[in-house]
Amino acid sequence: MTGLELFLAGWATAALLMALAWAVQWRTQDAGVVDVTWAAGLGVLALGYALLANGDPLRRILVAIMAGGWSFRLAAYLLINRVIGKSEDGRYQRLRAHWHERLQLKFFGFFQAQALLTAVFAVPFLVVTMILERPPLLAVFAVALIWLLAVGGETLADRQLAAWRADSAHRGRTCRAGLWRYSRHPNYFFEWLHWWCYPLLAWGSPALWLTLIGPALMLYTLLKVTGIPYTEQQALASRGDDYRAYQCSTSAFIPWFPKREV
Repeated sequence: MTGLELFLAGWATAALLMALAWAVQWRTQDAGVVDVTWAAGLGVLALGYALLANGDPLRRILVAIMAGGWSFRLAAYLLINRVIGKSEDGRYQRLRAHWHERLQLKFFGFFQAQALLTAVFAVPFLVVTMILERPPLLAVFAVALIWLLAVGGETLADRQLAAWRADSAHRGRTCRAGLWRYSRHPNYFFEWLHWWCYPLLAWGSPALWLTLIGPALMLYTLLKVTGIPYTEQQALASRGDDYRAYQCSTSAFIPWFPKREV
């Protein structure tokens, strides 16, 4: 299959997954399933490209392990911590209120837009799995180190936040434990760091520039769309001055030494 054919097949797969997720949303009245499906869909596409593309076997194996491992860990985290037994995310509650007419038709379009985004985000996986040459050994070591740091850091940040929230004494206060002392969003930073694995895996290929879609699009999403802006809006509404002090002392994204709070 050509690259275009694989991309279209990936898009069709993502569209089917999102259609199923939309049906689940209709039944449960919880659109948070779209985030789980987006994360899991990337892993499904990564595995599909690794199986169907004709590139170097080592590159394909690395994409399957790294993209699949990152994707399914994130999907499981979102499912357990954001969907099962939880009320619907405020973003989607507002969409329901705004889209009260033809609600399910509009939600179907929204879910299918996420399917297209899934296919676009997966382009770096496709590019890497189609490169015929064996990657340089140094690039493989660098990719392995970045992946371990990114997935390990994101997992650690998630666990530190969960442990903080589990203590009722911390209610109404902002987590400053562990990695959260150095970044207001360490989980987002490490999620973004993960996407740099694929430009490194494409090192030496004329198509390397296409793999930059991953880190560039993820950075824009986190900084300008549904990542930091929405999270901080919610934090300010629930924790007020405590979070404002945290904003003044702590880096928004890249982990760095905090300033003294006043």
